[in-house]
Amino acid sequence: MKKVLAILLALTMVISFAACTPAPVEKETVELTVWGAEEDQVMLQGMIDAFIALHAEEADFNIQLGVESESTAKDTVLTDIEAAADVFAFADDQLDALYRAGALQEIVLNPEAVIEANGGANAGAVGAASVDGKLYAYPMTADNGYFMFYNKEYFSESDVQSLDKMLEIASAAGKQITMQYDSGWYIYSFFKAAGLSCGLNADGTTSCDWNTGKGVEVVNSMLAIASNPGFVSLNDAAFVTGIADGSIIAGVNGVWNAVAAQEAWGDNYAATKLPTYTLAGEQVQMASFSGYKLIGVNAFSANTGWAMKLAEYLTNYENQVTRFEVRGLGPSNVEAAASDSVQASPAIAALAEQSQFATVQRVGNNYWSPTESFGAILAQGNPDGTDPQVLLDTMVEGITAPLA
Repeated sequence: MKKVLAILLALTMVISFAACTPAPVEKETVELTVWGAEEDQVMLQGMIDAFIALHAEEADFNIQLGVESESTAKDTVLTDIEAAADVFAFADDQLDALYRAGALQEIVLNPEAVIEANGGANAGAVGAASVDGKLYAYPMTADNGYFMFYNKEYFSESDVQSLDKMLEIASAAGKQITMQYDSGWYIYSFFKAAGLSCGLNADGTTSCDWNTGKGVEVVNSMLAIASNPGFVSLNDAAFVTGIADGSIIAGVNGVWNAVAAQEAWGDNYAATKLPTYTLAGEQVQMASFSGYKLIGVNAFSANTGWAMKLAEYLTNYENQVTRFEVRGLGPSNVEAAASDSVQASPAIAALAEQSQFATVQRVGNNYWSPTESFGAILAQGNPDGTDPQVLLDTMVEGITAPLA
């Protein structure tokens, strides 16, 4: 009898234990799409793989990586917000349009930590990622500006202070210097240096006075530069090709091509602020746009929580250091930016030197197409002989037009 009771008691304990043991929690399946620049694909895939491994016990992930330039992300996202990526990189000047369209998820996961890591509420990177004091994107880089790369085999530190001198040296050597004329991002440099301005209005339109003051003199200067055999207008890809094949020995570009320049020129690789150019017989310091690269989360994502976790991970201290080491991109994270390796970078030092002549890029959507068309005409030497004032008036009319 005692043996039977013992068996019954044991069975009761087993049943009770089984009843108290929780059933295994089934992991959720998380599907996300990430968009990033073509040149970042391998690096981003490594980051994504590390994120998946870090959270492997929490969820089963299917994260797809696609190509989308930061410069065109806004246009692609706004074509169909719901079909766009859950997580995407973009230039900070696109924040306003993305926010107005309701495309950005407010960052409600650890916003205080993100703000602190990027220098606090008053930091430029945080301001560039915020609307009305609320964070709507994660700062990724603080180097979205441009300066002069040059090959020390041809130029001294004194030579690169003057664009005229650089063109003279390049022409004599049968080489060329480049700057992309058919881009409002770059040609702003000439007009700002002349004391003219372009800016974003509260309604999203752009104010611009480039057809006044010394505007005509700017056109004449740009045409003189374009006609010099030592100059050629090239886009980013052609710049990289040119420095690799030796035809380009200096060029106005940004940190995203620092690695390519260093690989091409080796010990002769150098970078500095933009030079002066001749305007109405005087030397004036070339100005520039500055800005930040950000990562946003799509407000229509089916997995906003995980999308925010991934975006925060892609922009954390370790991955900003990785971006610098792999691509030479300057960190917005203050701890990463203070590291010895970042501070020793010629490109980052050149960007800092140029910063005193830089303005944060704030223009409306209608700024880009007219400046591109205008610059393309000048790059070709104004083949139709159009009056400079007419060229300026046409461009400014397009820039300042009401939004459609």
